[in-house]
Amino acid sequence: MCLPGTVEAVRARADEEGPAPITRRAALAAAAGAVAVTALPAPTAHARRIPEKRTRDLTHVFTEGFPVYTFDPPRRRTLVTVEDNGFYSQEWTFGEHSGTHIDAPGHFIAGGRLSPELRPAELVAPLVVIDISTKAAADPDAAVTRQDVMSFERGHGRIPRGAIVAMYSGWESRIGDPAAYKNADGSGTYHFPGFGIDAVEWLLARRQIAGIGVDTMSLDPGRSQTFDVHLGLLGADRYGIENLANLGRIPARGATAFVGLIPWEEGSGGPARVLALW
Repeated sequence: MCLPGTVEAVRARADEEGPAPITRRAALAAAAGAVAVTALPAPTAHARRIPEKRTRDLTHVFTEGFPVYTFDPPRRRTLVTVEDNGFYSQEWTFGEHSGTHIDAPGHFIAGGRLSPELRPAELVAPLVVIDISTKAAADPDAAVTRQDVMSFERGHGRIPRGAIVAMYSGWESRIGDPAAYKNADGSGTYHFPGFGIDAVEWLLARRQIAGIGVDTMSLDPGRSQTFDVHLGLLGADRYGIENLANLGRIPARGATAFVGLIPWEEGSGGPARVLALW
């Protein structure tokens, strides 16, 4: 649909022909197609069927104006429409770190791996969720600490090797209001939860995690000026996921995360579709 002259050709044909009539040949072809579909073999008893109630989309809808840490928020415009051109398409302009997205090691580390270099095996991983929503409600600068990790393991068992460890703070409830989501003070400093470096260093050393995820716009707490978590995690050749959704609606342990990152050329990360299955 991207060949030169496509728009013009589709528009001209639509104008000339109008709505396609239903002919006897078309009706027979449709019936034959239906028969062919019904003739396909049914899934075997061994085929895995995942109940809807055991899947969860952890991705926010990528919207125009989605709150971003820096640079301009996403913008879009309509290129063509079905009514005028025969098909519909948009053009988007956005930074790589917009929406629910990945921070690849190269985002902060010179020579670090970029989006195409993250291996598929890294992007399918056990997922655990550490809930700090109670203390985040009382303190927007709350962070996941090593003590939070210890408490999680006492209640839910050892964090698996190669897991993605996600923070649930409840901050996603603010996503529709960029100012509330960033929560800046009079000096422009943001205030929202994130990971503490003590927790991340322990997880890297003791649990060999694949990465971490947050339901806020930065792996570090919003007020951080040194970005210790970004530097520590990405410097260890792991990745982070920011702006996750629905973490409070999945099990604390037992889910598997599927991270659908596009292998953007020379990408420092990028928007991703993140799914949880259990």
